[in-house]
Parts: sequence; C-alpha cells; structure tokens
Amino acid sequence: MPSPTLAIFLVIVGTLCSIILIRRASQSHNKHVQKLPPGPWPLPVIGSLHMLTTLPHRGLQKLAKKYGPIMSLRLGNVLTVVVSSPEAAELFLKTNDSVFASRPKLQATEYMWYGTKGMAFKAYGSYWRSVRKLCTLHLLSSSKIVSFAELRKEDIRSMMEGLKRAAVAREVVDISKLVGEVIANISCRIILGKVRNDIDGLTGLVGEALALGGAVNIADYVPYLAQFDLQGYTRRMKRVSVNMNKMLEKIIIEHEQEAILLLNEQEEEHGMHKGFVDVLLSLMNQPMNPQDEKFHIIDRTDIKAILLDMISASFDTSATAIEWTLSELLRNPRVMETLQGELESVIGMDQMVEEKDIGMLEYLDLVVKESFRLHPVGPLLIPHESMQDITIKGYHIPKKSRIIVNTWAIGRDPKVWSEDVEEFYPERFVGSNNIDMKGRDFRLLPFGSGRRGCPGMQLGLVNVQLVLAQMLHCFNWELPYGTNAEDLDMLEKFGLSMGRANHLLSKPTYRLLF
Repeated sequence: MPSPTLAIFLVIVGTLCSIILIRRASQSHNKHVQKLPPGPWPLPVIGSLHMLTTLPHRGLQKLAKKYGPIMSLRLGNVLTVVVSSPEAAELFLKTNDSVFASRPKLQATEYMWYGTKGMAFKAYGSYWRSVRKLCTLHLLSSSKIVSFAELRKEDIRSMMEGLKRAAVAREVVDISKLVGEVIANISCRIILGKVRNDIDGLTGLVGEALALGGAVNIADYVPYLAQFDLQGYTRRMKRVSVNMNKMLEKIIIEHEQEAILLLNEQEEEHGMHKGFVDVLLSLMNQPMNPQDEKFHIIDRTDIKAILLDMISASFDTSATAIEWTLSELLRNPRVMETLQGELESVIGMDQMVEEKDIGMLEYLDLVVKESFRLHPVGPLLIPHESMQDITIKGYHIPKKSRIIVNTWAIGRDPKVWSEDVEEFYPERFVGSNNIDMKGRDFRLLPFGSGRRGCPGMQLGLVNVQLVLAQMLHCFNWELPYGTNAEDLDMLEKFGLSMGRANHLLSKPTYRLLF
C-alpha cells in the first residue's frame, strides 16, 4: 500500500503522468483498438499497484476470482498479465513459450545481479543460452549431481549428530536455522569448494537480496518516481550490492591464490573439492560459447553474476521447501506417521537413509508434491516479458507486457484440486504419476516450465528429499510445550522465495536402533 509520502509525490507528478498516459492512449487508439484481458480499472499514475497488498500472490488470487485466469493490470506504466490457471499457464509457458521467454528489466536485478549478467534474470538471447549451457554442463547435469553425493552425506550426517545431542538434552531445535545451515553448507561445498567461515554473512546478504528482488518496487512501475526512492529500496539495494561484490571478490581472490599454490599438485592431497567457482575461473577470458557467432568472452563480472545466481538459488529455495514440509507434517500427525512407516519399512530401523533409497520412497514423493502445491517456494514465478505482440484466447498481449504466473493460486484452486484444496492431503497425487514437478503438468509448477524453467530442479529435489527423509527417519518430532498442531503459526514472508515469517521450532526424539 502506498505510504503518505508516496501519496504526496503521486499528487505532484500525477498531472504530468496523466498527460503522458493520455498521449500514449491516443496514439494507441489511432492504430486500432485491441481487446486486452479483463482487469480492474486503473488509478492515475499508480494503476492497480495498491491492490497487490503485502502478500501479492494472495491479492492477485482474489482479483483473478473476479476477472478470470488471464487478467491484465496496469501497474504504474507497465501492462501486466496475470496467469492463474493450469490451462492459461500452458498457453504462456508451452504453446507460446518462444514469445514469453524473456525477462523484464528490474531495478533489483540491475543493482544487485550485475545488470542481469547471470542467468535467472537475463533477457532471452545468445548470452542467456550460453550461461545456461555452461551452468548445466559444469554444475547441474545428472552426472554432476551424482558426484556430489558424498558431500551431501557428510553435511547431513553432521546435522544428524547435532540433532542427536539435542534429543538427549531434550532441547527445542530451531528447525528453520538448522535446515538453512545444512543447505548453505552443501551448496557452498558444491559451488565454492568448501564451507566458509563467513557463511552467515553470505546467507544474510542472499536473504536480503531475495527479499528486495521480490518486493513490489514503485520504481519498476513508475520510473519517474525512481529518483525519490520513496520506499528506501534503492538505498538498500546499493548497500547489498556493495557488500555482495566485496564478498564475491574475496571468494574469487582466495580461489585464485589457492590455484597458484596447488599448481601441478593434486587437490585430493590437500583434502579439497574443486568447486564450480574454480571451473568458472579456469574459463575466464575465454569465449563462453565459441560456436555462437556472437560469442561472449567470460570476464570477472560474468563470474560474479553467475556465482550469485547459483548461490541465491540454492541457499534459500531448498531450505524453504523443507521448512514448509516439516511445518505441514507437524500439523498433520497422520501424514507424518504414514511417512515414517514407509521409511521404517523400506530402510529399516538399523540404518540411516542413503541417497540411492530415495527413489523407493513413494509416499515421500507424494508429501513433497503436496507441500509444493500448498507452499510453492516462488508463489509468483520470476516475471516473463513478451518479445512481440500476440493474441491469446482472443486477448491482445502487446510487446513488452510483463507476465506473472501465480503458482500459489493454481495450487489452491478448488476447480483444479477439489473442495479440500486447503487440506494437506498427499494421497490426492496417488495415480497421478504424470504430475512430476518437471513443468510438464501445469497444475504443479514449483520449478516453472519451458525455456525459463529452473535448470537446478534435480539438484534441488535431491537436497529436499534427502534432508527430509533423514530427519524423519532418524527422529520423531513434536512441537514445543504449549503449542498445539492446529495453532501452529503458518504466516508467510514474501520475496522471490516465500519462507515462513517466523522460525519453526520443534523437539526431536531419536528413533533408530543404533
């Protein structure tokens, strides 16, 4: 909602902006009138920004109930199309994927993601294709993910030992903090080659960047107001950018120095794992994709941007998914008992879960799907942008329109999931093997779909499923004294990823026989 200060500025610039909008409307009318998707009537200057609320996915869901699954809003100067049904999502992310494969420019990505030189926020084109290919080949391929198994095992075992000590002492555990740490450790070892002593600082910067990246920033929609920084976001983004650049520069310098020390020696002799950052540094000053006639030479800024993409994507998303799943299991003891029964039957009570066991845990797969349905990590997929004019379902979608897919609304639509849509009921997925979270069934899109679908999906799922399986197999969990399951706080914190507003606390009891 606009603040009083913002309202004053809106009045000051309202006349000027209205004149500009009228002139644009007149020019558009002179071509010929096109039918836009239905939507609310916009206010001068701000359009429908005031309708988004502090949790935009919920505000947009309410509007979609009135205006339909393909809805248009004038957000400041930006025509935004909101997609809120599986059928509509398929039209935008599959049928017409080539038209909507680009990204809009946002102030957050310009400041904090090195002018979109990474992958997640880059406009569609040869550079984006080259970065995606590079990341997939050297970090996100199936063979690479399998090769990281021992690293995951070490960090998860360390977490289990800490939990055993907490169980003996009958301590309440901050699950949000614990899970965040183990995922950050795993990600650091894979991407940076080792766990860092300053990981808390890096995690804090990533959290701030994701929060700012998902914020409704007036400057993105009414550029004339950007200079006033009415919400204070620009100052915060600049501060994060400076501190993040220092952190990434420090990481790169350390690895450059280590590379010199290890020249002509075997990393294994030093107990070190070669991380993704080392691969990127070995490619510096070389063509990113020599086969592309517009090939780009990898420089230091590219490396920082790519690292930031990989770090921010891996740190928060898996931890958030685990956090929400455990929250729902604590609220639904029947589901937890069923899942632990499967673990006891498949794994046995005399050993821990191994990564090779995950494929045999069918009920775990159902639980994770149900958690993603109710609590998608990204409730609104990263915005797409149309690269040309197009007509969909009789509606005109102009070039440069911003496209928002509300996966949160799709997951809670009773027309899609039946009337018990608010209930955590994993069995709804029984017999629905085609809903595999890979973006091929548009009822469930936790990783997006099409060209801009998340290339780290497989790595993310392995982390989520393995940590959950291990925590639930090794321990029983109960809420702290005085907290009832039905009263457990489930408030959300909106950003590029949507975590819990408050940390999840629980008390473990060791349940294995060794």
